[in-house]
Amino acid sequence: MTGGGMERIERIGVVGCGTMGAGIAELVARNGLEVAVVEVDDDAAEAGLGRIDASLARQVQRERLEPEERDAARARITVSTDPATLAPCDLVVEAVPEVLAEKQAAFRVIDEQVREDAIIATNTSSLPVMDIGVVTRRPNRVLGFHFFNPAQVMQLIELVRTVVTDDAVVEVAREFAERIGKVPVVVGDRRGFIANQLLFPYLNQAVWMVEGGYATKEDVDTAMRLGAGLPMGPIALTDLVGVDTFVGIMDAMHGQFDDPRFAPRPILAQLAAAGYTGRKAGRGFYRYEEPGSPRTVAEEELRGAPDEALVGGWGRIGVVGTGTMATGIAEVCARAGFEVSLRGRSDEKAAAAHARVGKSLTRQVDRGRLEAATRDEILARVHPVSALEELAGCDLVVEAVAEELEIKQQLFADLDAVLGPDAILATTTSSLPVIRCAMATSRPERVLGLHFFNPAAVMKLVEVVTTVRTDDAVVDLARAFVARVGKTGVLCGDRAGFIVNTLLFPYLNDAVRMLDSHYATAEEIDTAMKLGCGYPMGPFELMDVVGLDVTLAILERLEEEYRQPSHEPAELLRHMVEAGFLGRKVGRGFYVYS
Repeated sequence: MTGGGMERIERIGVVGCGTMGAGIAELVARNGLEVAVVEVDDDAAEAGLGRIDASLARQVQRERLEPEERDAARARITVSTDPATLAPCDLVVEAVPEVLAEKQAAFRVIDEQVREDAIIATNTSSLPVMDIGVVTRRPNRVLGFHFFNPAQVMQLIELVRTVVTDDAVVEVAREFAERIGKVPVVVGDRRGFIANQLLFPYLNQAVWMVEGGYATKEDVDTAMRLGAGLPMGPIALTDLVGVDTFVGIMDAMHGQFDDPRFAPRPILAQLAAAGYTGRKAGRGFYRYEEPGSPRTVAEEELRGAPDEALVGGWGRIGVVGTGTMATGIAEVCARAGFEVSLRGRSDEKAAAAHARVGKSLTRQVDRGRLEAATRDEILARVHPVSALEELAGCDLVVEAVAEELEIKQQLFADLDAVLGPDAILATTTSSLPVIRCAMATSRPERVLGLHFFNPAAVMKLVEVVTTVRTDDAVVDLARAFVARVGKTGVLCGDRAGFIVNTLLFPYLNDAVRMLDSHYATAEEIDTAMKLGCGYPMGPFELMDVVGLDVTLAILERLEEEYRQPSHEPAELLRHMVEAGFLGRKVGRGFYVYS
């Protein structure tokens, strides 16, 4: 390793060979570099070596690594209990448990062994890097090197610089991260950094939903996977992270930010105390086949599967509205074999909506997903109408008009007057109180929310929203209808945002606040969440798609309902909307579009 700006990392040390330390060692060795791993005793060293060997063997078994490559990588790794083996290292990564005293002790040992120009890094996910590095003689050569688990797979590394970290050290670390195939994002020394600071309040809120009985863990996880496109639901992810790890990280971040959202929900401490620490223990919120297994044990269902036979006698569905959501729902119902009355405020609007359904079906034909004759059959089941009276024979009417309560209430009152006594009324609102629509009718027990997600023809999720007046038999019918049209239904109560929006939009708001604090750029935050958490889109990319005005409106509704400071829309978001920067639809949001 040479001095000045030409520094280059060639030999690496790792202190600690648990899951993360073993993963880092394997990753570095597979990229052709020598790795010296140090553990506290022979048993820990043997166990760490076993983790490395088992992981390399799995890669060969899965044909992701040739046996010769495995042997070469293994030959580059030495595991011992002698800290002196760290002496030649250019970079040493500390990966001991997330306890400040233990990390400081490891840093003192490393500092005594390595050269003055060596870099010392911590893999902490929540502790201040400065508090760890201050025990060395070289705090200017200390930084955070936050790998994500599993280190061999996850692409992101958060490079955490303190107020005294040399610029040259950051650049050397960045070059090394790229050389081992990672994408580095440089951030300041704030607990949780980017990914955990945005991820963990979202997970904690999901736990709150389950703890409070608002929705089951299965429904929360299903909603976020199907409604937000996430690779894993928040409750399953909490089990994967480890309930005890979750509590430790949240406590650390709460200590810095003093924000109640970082206070772990009581059920988390109870599970941890009981030893139900998640997948690694074989039990957390879910039960697993064995410790470490990703396969859950089926639990007795709180409710039976939806019975499609309940709606076997239904013939006609009414859809009120002519926008994207309404035409998508009409298409979904017609595909399922229902006759559909698609109501617009005029014959022209209804005919135009009918034409949009036809256009959507034709795209499927063009893509080879639908036969032309089938398209014609489906479209023939959609009947454009303009008079509310033409909905009189419908078994279910789904309202999909403007997101304004007064308009919906008047429409529900008008529909109540023309529909048969057994007909069910549903609203697709994403944030307004369903009960207020229900009470505009003489049949509140037959009113509920059916929150489809856009585009309705594609998205699999429907949130079935029950009010305090909804009859249980009506809920069963609604669940049967959702299954009949090929969607997955989740049950939740009548709160603003339901499951998905209540969890998703505060996270988006937190991302805007992080941007406004100049902690990281929009590109860095988006990269961190996509590569560190596996999200399909970063928060700023997603807001640009959803629309900043829509994001603001939903946050305002959440704030009105929950009256929590965390739901107060970020000032930067308000300013963007006031400036007309609404996202992709206008060519400018957090990003500029051509």
